[in-house]
Amino acid sequence: MKDNFSTQSADYSKFRPTYPDALYTWLLSLVPGTEKAWDCGTGNGQVAEKLACFFDAVAATDISRQQMDQAIPNEKIVYSVQSAERTSFPDHSFDLITVAQAIHWFDFAAFYTEVDRTMKKNGILAVIGYGLMQIEPGLDGIISHLYKEVVGPFWDAERKYIDENYQTIPFPYKEIAAPAFEMRIEWSFEHLIGYLGTWSAVKHYKRSHQVDPVGLVYEGLRKYWGDAEMKVVRFPLLLRVGRGHY
Repeated sequence: MKDNFSTQSADYSKFRPTYPDALYTWLLSLVPGTEKAWDCGTGNGQVAEKLACFFDAVAATDISRQQMDQAIPNEKIVYSVQSAERTSFPDHSFDLITVAQAIHWFDFAAFYTEVDRTMKKNGILAVIGYGLMQIEPGLDGIISHLYKEVVGPFWDAERKYIDENYQTIPFPYKEIAAPAFEMRIEWSFEHLIGYLGTWSAVKHYKRSHQVDPVGLVYEGLRKYWGDAEMKVVRFPLLLRVGRGHY
C-alpha cells in the first residue's frame, strides 16, 4: 500500500474535512451491536474518535505512524500500525468496519478476506469517501482547473476510484442503499488554501517541479473569494455499505 500522507501529517489533521453526524447515526441503525468497531486506514483518527462516542471499543489502524501521532488520544481507541490486508485481530471481532477515503489504496481481494475474517455475523462494512468540493461557480472553475489540468497528471492511478464515486471498486457484499449525505463546512480562505496543499498530487507536483502549484492559481482564487471572511464548502459523500457474509 502506498503512503502519501505521512509527510505533512499535521496539515492533513488540521485542514481535512470531517464527516457529518447524520452518517454515523445512519450506520448505527444498521449494526448488530456496539461492542467493537475497526476504523481501517484511520489516518489522524477522525472517524475512530467519532465511533468511540458509540462503541465500547474501537481499533484504529494505519500504515502511517506519523498520521496517527496527530490523533487525539481516547481511552476507547487502540491505535496500531497495521496494513489493511493483514491484521492481528481475532476472528469475528467487529460489529462495524469503516474505511474512510482510503480503500482505493488497498489490495481489494486481500482486504475483503480480512474483513470476512474479522467481522461479526451480520456486521457492517462502510466504505466512505468524498469527491471534489463545491463552493460557488467562479471558485469551482479554478479548483477544477487545478485538479484536472495543473496537477491532473500527478494524481496516483488509484484516484480514479474516487472520480468514479467508488462505484467501480469491487464490492462483494449485499449492498445496502444509502441516503445522500454531504459534508457542509464553513471555511476561511486560508483554510481552503491549506486544504488544497494536502492533495497528494500537489505534493507530487512540488517534488517534480520545485514549485507549489497552488501558488499558480492563488490570485484567481483570492479574486473570486472576495472579501468574505467565511464561505460554505460542500463535499459530496461517496458511500458503499454492505452486510457481511456470515
